[in-house]
Amino acid sequence: MRRSILSFLSGAALIVAALAVGPAAAEGHHEKKPEVHAWSFAGFFGSYDKSQLRRGFKVYKEVCSTCHSIKMLAFRNLAQPGGPQFSEKEVADLAASYKVKDGPNESGEYYDRPARPSDRFPPPFANEQAARAAMSGAYPPDMSVLVKARGYGRGFPTFLLDALPGLSYQEHGADYVASLLKGYTEPPHGVTVPDGQFYNAYMSGNRIGMPPPLSDGAVTYDDGAPQTVDQYSKDVTAFLMWVAEPHLEARKHIGQGVLAFLIVFALLLYFTKRKIWSNVAH
Repeated sequence: MRRSILSFLSGAALIVAALAVGPAAAEGHHEKKPEVHAWSFAGFFGSYDKSQLRRGFKVYKEVCSTCHSIKMLAFRNLAQPGGPQFSEKEVADLAASYKVKDGPNESGEYYDRPARPSDRFPPPFANEQAARAAMSGAYPPDMSVLVKARGYGRGFPTFLLDALPGLSYQEHGADYVASLLKGYTEPPHGVTVPDGQFYNAYMSGNRIGMPPPLSDGAVTYDDGAPQTVDQYSKDVTAFLMWVAEPHLEARKHIGQGVLAFLIVFALLLYFTKRKIWSNVAH
């Protein structure tokens, strides 16, 4: 009986170890844990930095939009409260610089027209097949909810803090995307990267099909912010976070109001109870 228990425990330990190691470790590759960044939107009182969102949109427009769509975002969303808050004229001018498909017309044909603020951002490719043909078989993912869809496990015991108000960590995806964008390095000695792929310290398996998208000085900022890969990666990630969760500030304001109400309500209940029962003999 004792030998059976020991055998069972040994087998369970081996299974846990194998799951912890994973395929990347078995090949000798270990992706790094993403860097933890100080995001303005983190925490219970966090909010978006409007200047950073504007810079991030510029990085997306000039760099990322050539391959990645953002089809859930409409031009007019850029003017809404809690976002980059472009003016209506800026939004109208931006929309007019894009062409979108419309129709059919009286002849039953589809045609191109300048986009309106109510239109959504047109994708860079007509369909998935066209994207794969242009990208050597790879399909660039849509970035509408990319930051919320990505993440990583922090492991024990830090994940226990995620449930505590004020200490919760919900920026897994943002940290992962920002780290990935600046994680391109030369492969370590003895590691071979197939043709058409690149070594990335944060990518699962350390291989990624996307070429390094950012380089120092690639995007010109008008507000004096550093024009570096580190700054670009954080700015575009903050913008993508807003795209994925545009009502974050409103949600937090509602939560703050609800908690404030509950605290006041609890105090009123306590003092009401004291008032009613203070003269009652026990």
